[in-house]
Amino acid sequence: MDIAKTLPAALPAIIITAETGADIAAREALLDRAMGAGRKRKSSEKLRRGRRASEGLAFVARSEGGTVVGTVRLWDVRLGDQGGAALLLGPLAVDPTVKSAGIGSALMHHAVTEAARLGHRVILLVGDAPYYARFGFSAEKTGRLAMPGPYERDRFLALELAPGALDGARGTLRASGRKAGERAAMRVAAA
Repeated sequence: MDIAKTLPAALPAIIITAETGADIAAREALLDRAMGAGRKRKSSEKLRRGRRASEGLAFVARSEGGTVVGTVRLWDVRLGDQGGAALLLGPLAVDPTVKSAGIGSALMHHAVTEAARLGHRVILLVGDAPYYARFGFSAEKTGRLAMPGPYERDRFLALELAPGALDGARGTLRASGRKAGERAAMRVAAA
């Protein structure tokens, strides 16, 4: 996919960086503004709760002044009880004041590129099919997979970064990533 063809010519001056601990409050405030109070009741949240984002796959978009104006994170999951590893993308959010400026697209391209570079094979998400189709996501191979809790089946989408990665995949997604606080606990143990 030619990234330049899918990004708007008038993309505001932003920089996409790895999220840091100092970004957490700004990220959470942005998510509240962009997604509303019900965002923590979504099925995807059950897979994220109490976990850390996949290593190297949490990003923010910053304005020229350093303000966080966009965010995306990917999470480690398993494809059912015995299935292989995959990533769950979300939430992707952009500050409502700069919506439709191409920031979400830039974050998506960055996240997909980094996931592929790190050797991941599959990215799943629950989202607007027409929007995510331009990045290669579809519901074609999610029919035998399920989310834990309520979700709209036609919004459960996948992108294979390695062809055939979802062949034979079945079952309900399970969280498999690092638990929140693991890194801190490992540092204390090593001291």
